Amino acid sequence: MREVNEDASAYAGQRATADAIERGGGGGLSVDALLAKVRTAAAPVPTGSDGGVAAVAVLDVVPDVEGPAAAVPGVEARAAAVPDVEARAPAVPDVEALAAAIAAVAGRHLPEGHLAPDVDFFDAGGTSVGAVELVAALEDELGMEIALDDVFADARPTSLAHRRLSTAGATAALSAPAASKTPTPGTTWAPDTAGTATSGGTAASVTVGSPLPPSAAGTRPAPAPGILPVPAPRTAPAVAVTPAPYATARPEDLDQILADLALADRLPWTGDPEPLPPRRILLTGATGFLGSHMLLDLLRHSDAHVYCLVRAADEEAALGRLGEALKRYELPWSSEVRRRVTVIPGDIRRPHLGLSDELWTTLTHELDSVVGVAAAVDFLRGYQSLRQSNVIGSLTLAELAATGRPKPLHHISSIAVFNEVGITAMGEDDPLAHVDRLVAGYDQTKWAAEVALRRARDHGLIVTALRPGGIGGHTRTGAYNPQDLSSGLLSAFGRFRTVPAFNHLNAAPVDWVSRVAVGVVCEPDAWGYDYNLTGVPNTLDDVVRDMALGGMHVRVQDWDEWRTHALARLEADPVPELAFLTRVLRSPTALRLCEATLKGPAATAERTAALVEALGLRPAARYDAQAQLRTFERLAQDGLARLPHKDDQPYLWFSETTEGGVGPVGAPADTPCSMALTLSLASMYQLVKERRVDVTGELTCAAVHPEPLVVERGDVWIRPEEGIPQRHGMRHRLLSYRLALRDAEGGRWWLEGHKYARARRDVWRQTRALTVEIGREGGPAALVGELVVPADTYLRDQVDGIKVDPRLTSQEKRAAKLTWLAWFGLEMGRGLLGPFARAAADLLDLRRTTTPSEHHR
Repeated sequence: MREVNEDASAYAGQRATADAIERGGGGGLSVDALLAKVRTAAAPVPTGSDGGVAAVAVLDVVPDVEGPAAAVPGVEARAAAVPDVEARAPAVPDVEALAAAIAAVAGRHLPEGHLAPDVDFFDAGGTSVGAVELVAALEDELGMEIALDDVFADARPTSLAHRRLSTAGATAALSAPAASKTPTPGTTWAPDTAGTATSGGTAASVTVGSPLPPSAAGTRPAPAPGILPVPAPRTAPAVAVTPAPYATARPEDLDQILADLALADRLPWTGDPEPLPPRRILLTGATGFLGSHMLLDLLRHSDAHVYCLVRAADEEAALGRLGEALKRYELPWSSEVRRRVTVIPGDIRRPHLGLSDELWTTLTHELDSVVGVAAAVDFLRGYQSLRQSNVIGSLTLAELAATGRPKPLHHISSIAVFNEVGITAMGEDDPLAHVDRLVAGYDQTKWAAEVALRRARDHGLIVTALRPGGIGGHTRTGAYNPQDLSSGLLSAFGRFRTVPAFNHLNAAPVDWVSRVAVGVVCEPDAWGYDYNLTGVPNTLDDVVRDMALGGMHVRVQDWDEWRTHALARLEADPVPELAFLTRVLRSPTALRLCEATLKGPAATAERTAALVEALGLRPAARYDAQAQLRTFERLAQDGLARLPHKDDQPYLWFSETTEGGVGPVGAPADTPCSMALTLSLASMYQLVKERRVDVTGELTCAAVHPEPLVVERGDVWIRPEEGIPQRHGMRHRLLSYRLALRDAEGGRWWLEGHKYARARRDVWRQTRALTVEIGREGGPAALVGELVVPADTYLRDQVDGIKVDPRLTSQEKRAAKLTWLAWFGLEMGRGLLGPFARAAADLLDLRRTTTPSEHHR
């Protein structure tokens, strides 16, 4: 899955294939269908002479593993001593052997082709599609039935082996997992840096904990400079059993969280930074959605030089990734931007951010602010899989901020720290959720990072916690994050025309979130506090009303019904761009996160509102239909949403009847002619964006054909070209009609008409008179004339006779009708005022010397 601070890397081979499946047709398959597809293609398992599965097949793959897993003592002897069995389970309950076998299988689904037993599958470059393939391969080759959620929870082969053998009843023979090593008496373990990968997609060298001699006093030796030691969890994950699946956090995760929180106590002590706007800022996550916008806002609203940590093999590749990210989100990548940005290749998951000791030391003394935006955003992965990026990475930034010159740390947290089902308040100073009631790994890591950094404040470090909710698209450019849960839910709402019942959606557009966050970074008086960057929450009524106003009438369902309906639609008509939402809706753990998000209270942000007012920034506003307009257009272009179409049920419609006469060009218009039309709107979006109304109906004109002509396609534009005047400003177009007609014999005709505004007293007639031209398709006008709406039908048909979608409530119908009348009346008023204003200007213009460009009339 993608991280906030990275795009999909340009891996060759398997990673490219996995990404293609994930974003293409394979991404739309259900998990069961993809498993079936993978199993069909899997190689047959070797069998014994009796038709059973040979036990040696479990361990045949071990020699393919590189590193510590490559050599497993006693493997051959044990394999030879085990007779053939019918079941395909591992023959011996040996954790190391089974972990090595799992690692060998998992390595085939990684870009580098191998995986160490203590390295997380996703940290090594695995994708969610690769995880599905891994589950199928483990069952086919090793006889291991592992739930996909277990792989997402902790994808280290060692942990998978412990879980498998523990389930099989062999826990008595197990030792503690590698990530939770407990030192034996007289032995101290070096910090375990396993689980990191080099930038560029290559696997990093794995450093498994090795024994160090105890100090003279028999205590743990001091950690190496710049490396945070990892204390062992209190209990072994292997024997932990979750009492209520998906209702509370796993005990092994809670133990690891407590161990990670203790790391904050080992941070250096520091003093207060200078209370001045920063001049040299380190920014992580600059290639992500929020981080890229914050980079541009830092450059626009400060004089700072920004150092961007980018995961890449070298500076050239890092610079290229940053430029591509900015362009993807329609942000400038100019020479001026490049002049004030220094790109640093690194990795937040590695000690010292993967930097050399010399560069690390230089940054500790030269920087005066650290802004941490980078995080792994994946609602399926567990705490163990995400902690390296979201928790250890945040503590490494805290170490950087506390070392050398004192620097404030501005940490992008998340409103997910409150994601406990049943929580009653989400204020900036309210207690966070109970961590044992957070079941999603993403929620747990954001909680652990923020709590750990609160402890860092006790060491003198100035830490600012900025908590966005859902981050919506840019209100002007429409740029959005396709992997954001809020964007996925809004896409599903618009696409399927259904919404789940919820309390509040705490979401704000990215441009507002970024600007306020940068305002905090650049204002010393704002440092050291907690801020909720959630904007004005949307209620269920707000969302339903906004979508109805846009012509997308939605049906409200309870959460379980909506989830079942959405999954059925996604399976029947797969949408590759919404494949991640399908996986979220299938995951029990992720469903708990969604439930907490949709049923939670509105987030409050008094401190943020006061800061915004003090800095003179744009105040928070509800992320409504107008703010989402450009984003919804982009979602529709990319296939994630569907805009209203003229073939849909009309949102609003009314009749218009015209009567008059036409005649050949240059001859009297004495042939009777009439039209009976129906004007309709698919949505108010048509008015805001296109200023257009759809037309159907008939034209009756003996000069064209004895029988009525049918309108096959028709449009009416209100004040086309903003009413640009014609004939020296004396005629302004109010309405333009363009109809495609078909007669009884199949002949095709066209009609074009205009209603004009003039500086004359017959204003009422001007709004009703339509000057028309009629001709055969592809030919010039053959007939011209004028058709007029009878005065006694105008109000009856076009005001009192307005019809609205019957699926709307009475209140929504009145709102739709009044909205149309107010908008149309305003446009007509502006159109009629134009020629009178020009005439008045001519009368009042008493200048003695005319301008050279003035034309005398």
